[in-house]
Parts: sequence; structure tokens; C-alpha cells
Amino acid sequence: MNAAAEPTLSLQKEWWIRTFGIFQRPRMVFAALRDDSNEAAEARQEPVLAMIVLSGIAAVLSTSLAGRLLDDPVFSNSVLAVLSWGFVGGIVYGTIVFWFGGLLVHALASVLRAGSTYRQARHVLAFASAPLALSLLLVWPVRLAVYGDDLFRSGGSDGGTGEVVFDLLILGSYVWMFGLLALGLLELRNRSSSSFGIS
Repeated sequence: MNAAAEPTLSLQKEWWIRTFGIFQRPRMVFAALRDDSNEAAEARQEPVLAMIVLSGIAAVLSTSLAGRLLDDPVFSNSVLAVLSWGFVGGIVYGTIVFWFGGLLVHALASVLRAGSTYRQARHVLAFASAPLALSLLLVWPVRLAVYGDDLFRSGGSDGGTGEVVFDLLILGSYVWMFGLLALGLLELRNRSSSSFGIS
């Protein structure tokens, strides 16, 4: 391995560690986004992509459309077909939100005078979506184990108190995401203000 590749791998490793740190020390993660150099942005590409895909899948599976997919004969009562739809749809949805949602976050950052670039705004959005990605890994497997394919058809057994609890957990992940997004914007603004000597 050449000497130039070693710092890059080290920086990539740091960003994977920061990705998991978003749940414990989010300020530190968002503060690190102030480095908008090409090297830093490339080092965090994989974690950003992971957040986009996982949170996109979680968002697509949470839609009311997903809750009645097995009513459609196209899916042939196949949970595997639904999950494939969720995976492909999640990638598409996550990508759209990343680019267009990032544009909205960038506009909001401009209003707040955060002094961030469009790339930073997209990356703040990606890391803020970590709670949705976490819900896909923790909540959805349990939900599938409890309700099976009834999750994807109308009139199934996925009702009552249990489903309310799962819905609240998913709603909580959205609230957490918006909280992280606000924190990320404030952290960028604070860093921008301090770098210009604004109090």
C-alpha cells in the first residue's frame, strides 16, 4: 500500500466510527462536517450512502402503500417480492430525498447563515437520518417476526396495542431525525459564526 492511500483509509475509518457515534455524540459528528475538503467528503461517502439506502428503505416500508402491497396480485403474495420492492424503492426514495431534501436543507442553512455548502447540507441530512436507518435494523425485524406478511396486506393481524407501539417507535425515529437535523444545522451555524468571530 502506498503512503498516499494510508491517510485516506484512516480518514474513512474515522468516518465509520463517527457514523456510529451519531447516536451518542452527534455534535462531534456534525462539527466534523465543517471540513468540506474533497478528501474529507470522499472519506465519508460510504457512511453517507449507507444512511441514504437504509433510511430510504425504512421510509418506504413505513408508507401506507407498503401496508397493502400484498392485496395486489402483481406481488403474488410474496413477502420476498415486497422486500425487493422496498429495497429498490428505498434506494430511489433515499436518493431523491438526499438531492432534493439536501437542497431544502441548504436553503434553510442559508436562511440561518450557517455558511455551509450544498454538499455539507446533503451530508447533514444523511447523518441526521441515522435514526431511520436504526429503525430498519432494530424495529422492522421484530415487527416482521411478530406480524409476518400481515404487515403488507389490509385487514391483517397487525393491529391493536402492539402495532401502536411499533408505530410510535417509527414515529420516534422521525422525531429524532428532525432533532438531529436541527442540531446539525445549528452546529454548522455555530462553527461558521465562531470562525468569523461572530458572537
